[in-house]
This record gives sequence, C-alpha cells and structure tokens, in this order.
Amino acid sequence: MAMNVIYSSDNYYVVEYPAQHGYELVDKRTQRGTFFQGNVAARFAQSMQNAVAEDASIEHVDEFLGSFDVVMNLPLVVH
Repeated sequence: MAMNVIYSSDNYYVVEYPAQHGYELVDKRTQRGTFFQGNVAARFAQSMQNAVAEDASIEHVDEFLGSFDVVMNLPLVVH
C-alpha cells in the first residue's frame, strides 16, 4: 500500500493514501486519529492546501488540524 507522509509536527501527522483516495490524520499527543476518504478527503486536502497557502508555519497548520479534534476518535494501534 503506497502512502505519503505529507505533514508531520510534534503534534500531528497527515498521511496520504493515493490508491484509496484517502488521508489519515493523527493527533500524536492523544494517540487518536481519523481517516478521510472520497469527497470528504478531497475537501480536507483542499482545506489543508488553503491553510498552508495562508500561513505555512507549524503553529498555523497545527491550529488548523486541531479543528478536527472532534472527529479524531479512532485509537492509534501499532501492529
């Protein structure tokens, strides 16, 4: 399965899964995440691109990703 880490900070990481047309968003602090696929993934990617274009600082991008905390309800499982 091909995957691309498109963002990583001390607080979050975002992984793109091109074959699944999806994005995984993980909060490293709480070890919880979510997976966006299809149209939702496309909207997430566009919103992230807009946030980075507005201000590419880690603080700004982390603040943007923090707005998704409510949907990050899947526990991070290492296998």
